[in-house]
Amino acid sequence: MPAKKAADDAKTTAGKAAVGKAARKPAVTKVTPTGTASKKTSAKKTSARTAAGESGTEKGVAVKSSAAKAAAGKPESRTALVRRARRINRELAGIYPYAHPELDFENPFQLVIATVLSAQTTDLRVNQTTPALFAAYPTPEDLAAADPERVEEILRPTGFFRAKTKSVIGLSKALVEEFGGEVPGRLEDLVKLPGVGRKTAFVVLGNAFGRPGITVDTHFQRLVRRWRWTEQTEPDKIEAAVGALFPKSEWTMLSHHVIFHGRRICHARKPACGACPVAPLCPAYGEGETDPEKAEKLLKYEKGGFPGQRLNPPQSYLDAGGRPAPPLGAG
Repeated sequence: MPAKKAADDAKTTAGKAAVGKAARKPAVTKVTPTGTASKKTSAKKTSARTAAGESGTEKGVAVKSSAAKAAAGKPESRTALVRRARRINRELAGIYPYAHPELDFENPFQLVIATVLSAQTTDLRVNQTTPALFAAYPTPEDLAAADPERVEEILRPTGFFRAKTKSVIGLSKALVEEFGGEVPGRLEDLVKLPGVGRKTAFVVLGNAFGRPGITVDTHFQRLVRRWRWTEQTEPDKIEAAVGALFPKSEWTMLSHHVIFHGRRICHARKPACGACPVAPLCPAYGEGETDPEKAEKLLKYEKGGFPGQRLNPPQSYLDAGGRPAPPLGAG
């Protein structure tokens, strides 16, 4: 009996051990060839998507990194600066597809006169004043022979009306005497006219003759320095520095994009940083209001739901929700 009991105990112990081993042994799952291929294909697609995503964002990340370096005062390579500058211009082109010169004009003569009058005043005030001026003096010959006192009364709302009267009459006389009553289409000729500098000349060349030019006004100067496109402060040097960053064919529209942005969002005293679409590319982000709701209240013209500066804006501006400016005395 003792021997039998010992044998039974041994069998029981061996059985328990076998059960324990079976419990600890991991279950084997059969994977079909189809399942394996599916997993490999999925992994490849994921890898491809990741690679594509990295490729698609690589330039964007590099541009933002470049802006961050510029903001921190760190050196930015020439290549990085060009990429960032052109990226900003592309963004602005999408924001302001209707950008245009904000002076009303029908011909080169009207544009050169209006641009001269825009010194030390707003385009709005010029646009409200020139209808009466051109109704009375529609040609260079007419304005050249005008009574200065009568012209002064018309131009009074633009400020500095005596000096401006002298300029536009003198300009008109020069057109009649030297250019047969026609506005010349060359820079070297335009800058010889009374009251016409490089800025005015490029406005006329770019918008009346379709010849590329950069208009360095106060808005343009302010923004290109905020964006660290240049550290120059003199208009001629700013023009050269910024012009070197872009193809010549883009100069005129670049000027419109930058000036539009400066008038609507990137103001001199209170830039609306929190409502600025190019904020991620701007080294000066944070100089103005960063709260989106507060920044939105700082937007001007069509971006803020207000009338623009032209009494007769282009149709593309109206189609985008822009509103014409009121005539003189109407608001």
